[in-house]
Amino acid sequence: MPINDTLNAFVEHGHIEQPPTQQGPLSGTTFALKDLFDLAGVPTGAGNPQWLATHPVPTKSSPIVDRLLGAGATLVGKTHTDEIAWSLNGENVHYGTPTNPAAPGRIPGGSSSGSAAATAGTLVDFAIGSDTGGSVRLPASYCGIYGIRTTHGRVSLDNSVPLARSYDVAGWFARSPQLMQQVGQVLLDGVRAPRKPSRLLIARDLFAAVDENVRNLLQPSVDRLKAIVGGSEDVDVAGDARDAWRNAFRVLQSEEAWAAHGAWISSAKPTFGPGVKERFAAAAVLDPAEIAAAKVLRKEIVAKVSALLAGDAILVLPTAPGIAPLLQTPEAVINVFRARAIELLCVSGHAGTPQMSLPVAQLDGCPIGLSIMAARDCDEDLLALAVELDR
Repeated sequence: MPINDTLNAFVEHGHIEQPPTQQGPLSGTTFALKDLFDLAGVPTGAGNPQWLATHPVPTKSSPIVDRLLGAGATLVGKTHTDEIAWSLNGENVHYGTPTNPAAPGRIPGGSSSGSAAATAGTLVDFAIGSDTGGSVRLPASYCGIYGIRTTHGRVSLDNSVPLARSYDVAGWFARSPQLMQQVGQVLLDGVRAPRKPSRLLIARDLFAAVDENVRNLLQPSVDRLKAIVGGSEDVDVAGDARDAWRNAFRVLQSEEAWAAHGAWISSAKPTFGPGVKERFAAAAVLDPAEIAAAKVLRKEIVAKVSALLAGDAILVLPTAPGIAPLLQTPEAVINVFRARAIELLCVSGHAGTPQMSLPVAQLDGCPIGLSIMAARDCDEDLLALAVELDR
């Protein structure tokens, strides 16, 4: 039975239902797929009508789809994304903005906007997104649901549209940590038993980067994590280099995005909306010296974060600087907020580590998320800790 899409979460060309291919651990659940992942016989639009018009209909589905259908889940449609996934807002100039069910009048967050809205609005049980610079974690925080960015390379991105492949990962949303964990057992390669962490690290510098009222609202959940793990240690992650880490992310993401799409942009001359248009234009004229310097810094970041998270440590940090901005916030204002968000979100992007946003608090009636991060390939530890915290 077709979804009654009351939230503008689904793309028009993706109102398609696919039954499970067999029974399994996800039998009886429904899911939605971000329109960045291929579904055999259905166009992939990547949030842009010219992309839709200039690319062939896929003949093969993303491995993610095959795994979920094989585990008993039912696919009920493809969801809106920001153009080529290069935004954190969810406001698509061509297709409109999915409604944020948890904060009407505010953006749902992007680029996995439709997947987050469909999950938060109970149109599906869970939904697949992708996360390059925060596109699962930020919408999860804005929409008051769980969302995970997986370890880089742990879930196949075959048959999907890239943005910046050394940062791109698959992720998913759900309203319960138990379902988040069940989906992980299906999608994560080489699933292993979770470990209980023995060290909890509080990202002192990243908490200092958000407003005091956000810190105060997140504190009770931080205290509960301390009780579960048994003590904690305050650490500085980026310290005074937050701005430099964010800039390195901007440069390297831009370089990879232009490498992936520059030829198509030059030939198809697509119309992009505000923000996306300027980012691609800047990506076309990057300074090679700036790229080289960003690559050096990224290696240093990877080494630092890997050392910090060595063993079974969990890092706790705010997911976002604040609640979801209002719809149609002026571009200049939202760009400042976006920059603050990327300072929090780029850490796991650079390091390739898993990070999960938990819906733990509300500010002015709007959700705000708390994040937990672990070392590479420790996704199971995060999923299990979220279940434990929920108890």
